[in-house]
Amino acid sequence: MSSDELRSQSVGELLKQLSEQTATLVRQELDLAKAEMQLKAKRAGVGLGMLGGGGVFALAAVGALTATLIMLLAEWMDGWLAGLIVTLVYAAIAAVLALQGKEKVSEAAPPIPEQTVETVKEDVQWAKSQMKSGDA
Repeated sequence: MSSDELRSQSVGELLKQLSEQTATLVRQELDLAKAEMQLKAKRAGVGLGMLGGGGVFALAAVGALTATLIMLLAEWMDGWLAGLIVTLVYAAIAAVLALQGKEKVSEAAPPIPEQTVETVKEDVQWAKSQMKSGDA
């Protein structure tokens, strides 16, 4: 619309158009955020499934390693002592990993729809420029 056409409209008509355009823009931004979050969730789901499968096999490997270590240590000491030593070593490793993991999780930013945030910022800037040009 040209500036002459805008000036010929009443304030009520202009406000109605602004309201309609704002509602459309908000709906579009919400749709974009929804689509972006669905894509991120799908990617995360596939990755989590693969991590779960890897975890199952890693657990089986740790079990086999545990049995091997206990049998090896049992050559030089009682079996119960060998089992206790392996358990204590594993507990220490688990504690270190848990503390480091907790630290990394707290450093992670929350998942947000980054593209939508950027487009909303652009929309706000555009709206501000439109308000300023309308004041002139």
